[in-house]
Order: sequence, then structure tokens, then C-alpha cells
Amino acid sequence: MIINIDGRECACEKGEYLLDIALRNEIFIPTFCHHEGLRGMAACRICIVEIETEKGRQVVTSCVYPVESEMAVYTNSEKIRKQRRMLLSLLAARAPESALLADMLKFAGGAVPERFKRLYGEKCILCGRCVQACEKIGAGAISTSGRGTEKKVTTPYDSPSENCIGCASCAAVCPTGAIGVIEDDSAKTIWNKTFTLIKCEKCGVVLGSREELEHAAKKAGTAFTKLCESCRKKSLTNVLAETFRK
Repeated sequence: MIINIDGRECACEKGEYLLDIALRNEIFIPTFCHHEGLRGMAACRICIVEIETEKGRQVVTSCVYPVESEMAVYTNSEKIRKQRRMLLSLLAARAPESALLADMLKFAGGAVPERFKRLYGEKCILCGRCVQACEKIGAGAISTSGRGTEKKVTTPYDSPSENCIGCASCAAVCPTGAIGVIEDDSAKTIWNKTFTLIKCEKCGVVLGSREELEHAAKKAGTAFTKLCESCRKKSLTNVLAETFRK
């Protein structure tokens, strides 16, 4: 199947999402909540595009819109620019401390209207990437709580979570840097919980927290080890060499 995106013909399979097709063809569509390793959430709506089919024109969210027929797609039409500026304004009011969001709003030629209430000190836009990443690795340490302007991502009762393993996957996928991580050579603190870091007993490189390593070993069905991948390979090579010498 062939669809037209901003005047370019793009081949695709029926059922593919518009955003994936655009990215594959190096056509830029801005987004916050999309991540290639996580399922589509359509939370930020910044990836909206305008499509034209035999049924007429409409605005759709490209990250979760499956292509079912030939169409023309406009990623930067006047309607899309106007709606995207408004969406960015709403997100910027929700998370005024996010430098990335402020830059995107400025680039789009918009500003936060004075009538919008700003949540000063906030960077989180509630995109859900952190919660989904935590669920995907099997920890489930964080979730959203509250409603309206009180809604936030947090641990149960805002207390250190027993399920948190200190992997910081949530912080790694956060698009606005809303999740704070304090780390030095011996410890890591995240979600008000401090983890002791384990080092490779051969070369001394930091491997992660004990909870993270034990969780990974359990998922993989292997024994917990204090060796990095490089040292494990060297150790295995030495064992094999010694075996052949015998």
C-alpha cells in the first residue's frame, strides 16, 4: 500500500501506525509519550496530523492511528500547527519547569496564555512512559494517583516502594526529566529510596543495585553474579582454555 505524507509517497502495510510509517521515512512528527520500546499511549497528542481520505479530512493521533486505506497525510498544515500550539500550551502550563517543553512551544510559535493555571515546580506531563516501563520490567513500583490537577506519578502512599529495584528505567524513558535520580560511586537514590550499588568483583565497574541484579537474574533464570559481561566472558574463556589443556 502507498500513502502520501507531505507530498512524499511512502510504502506501508495495512494496519501500520502513521507515526511509525513517518519515522521510517525520516519524516518528523513531534511527540512526547511515544517510545519505540513501549506500546502506544496517545497521552500527549502532540503527534496529531491531518489526513485526507475519500471520506474527507480529519485530525488523528498518528501514534495510534492504523492505516487502512490510501490517504494523504499533512503533518504541518495550518490546522495542525494551531492545534499543536494549544496542546503544547496546555502541557507547558502543566509542567512549566520542563526546558524541552518550553523550547518546543517557543519553536511552534506559541506561549502559555495568562488564563492557564501553572503548576510551578512541575516537570511531569503525565505521559505514562515511566509507569509502563516499570510494569514492563515486572516491578510495578509506581503508578498514577489522584485526579485533575492533583494527579501525579508516585509510589504507594508516597512512601519508598518495596517493589522498586532501583533500575531507574522510569527516569531513562521520561521525556522531560521529571524523575530525579541521585547517584554516586556507591549508591543510588530514586523515589525516596536509596540503593547500594554492586561492583564487578574483577574490574570494579558498577553493575547496578543488588535488587536490580537479583531481579534480572530471576527473570533470566540464571544465578546472581557479581561479574560484568566482559569479565564473565573472560572467565568463561579461561575455563574453556583450561579444560582443553587437560
